Amino acid sequence: MTVREAYDLSGRTAVVTGAGSGIGRSSALLLAEAGAAIVCADVNEASAKATAESIVDAGGRAVSAAVDVTDRADVDQLVDGAVDAFGRVDVMCNIAGIMHESAEIVDTTDETLDRVLAVNLKGVFYGSRAAARRMVGQGSGSIINMASGAVDVPAPGIGPYAIAKAGVAQLTKTLAIEVAKQGVRVNAVAPGFIITGMTARHFTNADGTIDEAKEQATRAGFGRMAPMGRVGEPDDIGHAVVYLASDASSFMTGQILRPNGGVAMPW
Repeated sequence: MTVREAYDLSGRTAVVTGAGSGIGRSSALLLAEAGAAIVCADVNEASAKATAESIVDAGGRAVSAAVDVTDRADVDQLVDGAVDAFGRVDVMCNIAGIMHESAEIVDTTDETLDRVLAVNLKGVFYGSRAAARRMVGQGSGSIINMASGAVDVPAPGIGPYAIAKAGVAQLTKTLAIEVAKQGVRVNAVAPGFIITGMTARHFTNADGTIDEAKEQATRAGFGRMAPMGRVGEPDDIGHAVVYLASDASSFMTGQILRPNGGVAMPW
């Protein structure tokens, strides 16, 4: 294959949860630019529709769907709907996720733990399972799960989030072994600090406006933690997603890609 052929997703269908903003939106737009038809899914129906419209306006193919990833039936219907819309599912990107208020584990409520695990772990499980069932039948496919740098670098105050993302990493490896012989690949991405709506809590005022001084301080502070000296942008992760979706990564499964600026370098 040439480089262009290896990254060409023409004729393929990708489902992206969390497509309304941040890493999910970037991934959906870049996958579409590579030629895939996109099902843009988000709990926020308006934001999912906006992403789909951006793809269509740019000459691509996309539809949107309002999906609660904590609802198994919703996720199953999402994958079935992708087949109805485009005939198949070739790529499943389980990106939807939430953060919680900072609290040490001894102060974390049961409600917070349950909510974070429901979205960040069970939601990925439901998406992976629904996609794998379809992909095994067709003998091909790529499942891409969103983990986090938190699986490598412990930090106080985000215990439930880190626990969920560690579960995603192990889910990815286990499923990869189970479906490899059926031609399905399963990998994860573990980003470092990325400027998204989720991390904007560090510089967002109570009225929802952005404090530009705090944003610059956040970028500088977290950037100093990385050998590369900067924080990441959504496209830094979106390009990793495109790689895992494409034939360029055809010999990769069960792996955790770490676009993190060098913050963590595990063996």
